[in-house]
Amino acid sequence: MSQSPPLIPRTLLFGNPSRSGPKISPDGRHLVYLAPDERQVLQVWLAGANGQPDRVLTRDPKRGIRMFSWTFLPDQLMYLQDAEGDENYHLFLVHLGTGLVRDLTPFQGVRAELVALHHQNPRFALVAMNINDRAVMDVYRLDLVSGAVELDTRNPGNALSYTAHELNIRAVLVSTDDGGQDLLLRQANDEPWRNVQHWGPDEQGKPVSFSLDGKTLYLLGNHNFDTMRLLAHDIQTGNQTVLAQDLHFDAEGVMTHPTRQTVQAVSFHRDKYEWEFLDDDLAADFQPFRQIHQGEMFLQSRDLADTTWIVSLNFDHGQPHYYRYDRPRKKASFLFAGHPELDQYVRAHKQSIRVTARDGLTLHGYLTLPVDVEPRNLPLVLYVHGGPWMRDGWGFWSVIQWLANRGYAVLQVNFRGSSGYGKAHLSAGNHQWGAAMHHDLLDAVGWVIDRKIADPQRVAIMGASYGGYATLAGLTFTPDFFCAGVDLVGPSNIVTLLKTTPPYWKPMLAMIDRRVGNPYRDEESLKSRSPLFFADRIKRPLLIGQGANDPRVKQAESDQIVAAMRKASLPVEYVIYADEGHTLARPPNRLHFYALAEKFLATHLGGRCEPMGDIPGHSGQMR
Repeated sequence: MSQSPPLIPRTLLFGNPSRSGPKISPDGRHLVYLAPDERQVLQVWLAGANGQPDRVLTRDPKRGIRMFSWTFLPDQLMYLQDAEGDENYHLFLVHLGTGLVRDLTPFQGVRAELVALHHQNPRFALVAMNINDRAVMDVYRLDLVSGAVELDTRNPGNALSYTAHELNIRAVLVSTDDGGQDLLLRQANDEPWRNVQHWGPDEQGKPVSFSLDGKTLYLLGNHNFDTMRLLAHDIQTGNQTVLAQDLHFDAEGVMTHPTRQTVQAVSFHRDKYEWEFLDDDLAADFQPFRQIHQGEMFLQSRDLADTTWIVSLNFDHGQPHYYRYDRPRKKASFLFAGHPELDQYVRAHKQSIRVTARDGLTLHGYLTLPVDVEPRNLPLVLYVHGGPWMRDGWGFWSVIQWLANRGYAVLQVNFRGSSGYGKAHLSAGNHQWGAAMHHDLLDAVGWVIDRKIADPQRVAIMGASYGGYATLAGLTFTPDFFCAGVDLVGPSNIVTLLKTTPPYWKPMLAMIDRRVGNPYRDEESLKSRSPLFFADRIKRPLLIGQGANDPRVKQAESDQIVAAMRKASLPVEYVIYADEGHTLARPPNRLHFYALAEKFLATHLGGRCEPMGDIPGHSGQMR
């Protein structure tokens, strides 16, 4: 048997990427990207031209920038940033030449969401904000030059999203009392809304974009079908034409031309993301990248002339590689990799798997095995995704590579209630927290054990958000099944979770009632699925991490189950990060938490462990 490969340093897996997220400016003159500054805070950088060095454009003091985009004003871009994880994002404008950074939405306690920009009206942006009522997102017209803000579109009631045509809000998706959604349209701002499509409580749909002439609305929907299809809705007649569909997988990403607004391609998330092209020229341009590597391809950005593209190739075993593509010359040139230092280490590949649940439902998932280790009787970590209305995918996940490198087999499963596999699969998870959704996880672990890959005595469960809940459920409802658990921002009491949602989640509450339950009407049922009330059943060690400012899963969710366990003298380690919310955005905090988790798993599963070392700047406090 070969010797195990060297440990990949946690700093490479959980620290900042070297460079990531490159975007070309609308005029094709500038390239910007994210990279850490000298303080290791993620900033926006401008790539140097004509031999000039790259230079940093932003000076975020601590948290690091993760969401940014170009405006259509010359040499100006914008980014979103919140305060220590509270998710009340402000919109900032950055000028490349002067370096001036302006907060365009300086309203305390208000959340800003960018709705639309338009190249023919570059001075203005449409931004959704909850200024007048924290539960109501209205749309405001924001002057990027003067900073003036004026109300553009008042929320028609329970708006989930807005869609603009040439900086005019013409479509809005609203939630309905039955847990479904309505699609409302109007011809102009001074005209009334018309309801043109209803999706029932077990259906989904959403508008994507308008055609250039405004006569067609492209949308995704699974009405009259199990999976999400890409449809063209004729606004005058109401007729809908199917543009792309798959019998088993939802349509997800839609690629449109930057100025002609024609739909050119749609992605389906099968085992990997795959594109189906409606534009033959676009398909031809993607072909050279298929010859580079059979990874997942994404068109990150392109200029308005559509002559320069930035393309990413995603892999299961490494961070993305980015290319600049000259369309007229049909030439791709390599820009950079997200973390080239990773290439010197041996990394694991993901295997796509299919598991049949106990009631016959097919579950899709992934199994990642440690390199150069016989795949027999291995310690296993079941890594459960969040949401739960999300899904695991094939691409690179730092946490999966970390676990495999430490000697663990890693199982990911898209249990019922996961998105991407049609409405029947999604709806099979209704009111099944801690029940059939949990049974799917157990059945998937059983599938691995039956193949002698995993040691049934060394199976741990781990996850964040819903995955954290699944961890707590695993250790309470099936206390003999797992040998340990790692929970990050997982709710322990579904009742208190649903009673303390952020105010701007109000439009989603009817859907949550349908899928999870009502904290008042279904209180006893939800308590029966809440790990807090069964904490005394826990037999195996547990590590819990929590962001102090988490607006979704409040700190009380972790506090209360830790208190219950300690009252019963049960083993629990608890760490709180004072400057984090629902995710660990700051690298020192990520490094600290995963160092704790690595030591914890090594103690209880027997995997390899890198020493914790000194981690300056983290805010973790052991409680």
